[in-house]
Amino acid sequence: MIKKFAVLALCLTGVSPVLSLAASSSLGDGAEVVRPVSQRDVIQEEKNRALVVEFYTEVLSNRRVDLADKYLSADYIQHNPYAATGRNAFVAFFRELFSRYPQSEHRIIRTATDGDLVYLHVFARNDPTDRGRAVMDILRVDNGKIVEHWDVVQPIPETSANTNGMF
Repeated sequence: MIKKFAVLALCLTGVSPVLSLAASSSLGDGAEVVRPVSQRDVIQEEKNRALVVEFYTEVLSNRRVDLADKYLSADYIQHNPYAATGRNAFVAFFRELFSRYPQSEHRIIRTATDGDLVYLHVFARNDPTDRGRAVMDILRVDNGKIVEHWDVVQPIPETSANTNGMF
């Protein structure tokens, strides 16, 4: 009964019972990361978002891989199984991609942050005739540099079971 009252009290004050406890996620190896919501630094999160958006715009959209040193740590960690890890590997990967697909497009649709993580929902395609892909990029920022990257890529199908679109 006391537990129900506490949850009701939190709801009535406008505080989500789940968010008031902590933001947590379970990792594949059984470890759990817990970050109390009260410890989030929104100003730093916005700086991280600005850094990642600038990186994405300059390096990927404008094809300026020569600027990678400005944004990526030397020991940049890559989780995409098709790309090697490290800043130099990133540069080599995108130089090859831009050479192969000179009309490629990478456009940020929306962003979100959570602590040191910045999330990008992106429309990407190799050339103007390509239907494209919906991409979710997750980038971790530390001390003003992007240090880690994960992504999930989904081709945009010709037909859909709904009319909601992917963006």
